[in-house]
Amino acid sequence: MNASFGLGAETLSRSLAAATPLLLGTLGEITAERSGVLNLGVEGMMAAGAVAGFSAAHATGSPWIGLAAAIGAGAALALVHAFFSVTLKANQIVCGIALTMLGLGISGVWGRAFVGTPLACRFQAVLWSRDPVFYLAVVLTAALSWLLFRTRWGVAVRSVGENPLAADAAGLPVDRIRILCTAFGGAMAGMAGGYLSLVYIPSWIEGMTAGRGWIVIGLTIFAGWKPWKAFAGALLFGGIDVSQYLFQDHCSPNFLKMLPYAATLLALLASGRSLHGASAPPAALAVPYRKGER
Repeated sequence: MNASFGLGAETLSRSLAAATPLLLGTLGEITAERSGVLNLGVEGMMAAGAVAGFSAAHATGSPWIGLAAAIGAGAALALVHAFFSVTLKANQIVCGIALTMLGLGISGVWGRAFVGTPLACRFQAVLWSRDPVFYLAVVLTAALSWLLFRTRWGVAVRSVGENPLAADAAGLPVDRIRILCTAFGGAMAGMAGGYLSLVYIPSWIEGMTAGRGWIVIGLTIFAGWKPWKAFAGALLFGGIDVSQYLFQDHCSPNFLKMLPYAATLLALLASGRSLHGASAPPAALAVPYRKGER
């Protein structure tokens, strides 16, 4: 009985840790997509955030400075995406994929000096032995849910994502709102990457994002662009990720590694049948807005 309880508690703890970077990245992607900007560069932004966070924490001895550096790295890449996709009206899919490649390339080169280097500074555990970034993610989930659906700011963001022409006619600065939401999305992706290198695996390993950025894209759709559903989805996928370690003595390692990505595809297939009404994607998602054009 005690052994079963201990295993259950450990599984939940690991699932929460695995869910945190997915939740952070998904919250950012929800915000960007609600404004009409599709950001497929999440994987690259997470990788850049991971190496920036680790290098800053290693240099300063402060995990909080490392987390701030991770946020800054993700936001910087997101602003590049915003410049091309919002300001220059370039294809958002092409821009996002290019940024993924750029972020992965930068992290690979920048991180070579840190391979095999342990991280001396750590976040101190707080309530129920959880790290403070987990609680920050929960607070951000509640705050974003309130902001998007209970405030004038949220109405403005959703209006820009649904009908930018009408939003522009109402006096809303469409491009500015999209740029800010994209930058926030990148900051959250950077924070997610920072969590990987500062908390989840406190070290630098090339390729440590391991496709999580793409899972974030799937989770955004699975959650119907709603923050609290993203929390539940991240916990579910975090549990699936942790199952690799729980069942490694009973199943093929290759099968277990495949589980998170197979689950993502199944979730997308299931979500595709219910994407209507309140769960439908923003009508102007990935559509550049040119003032004066219908």
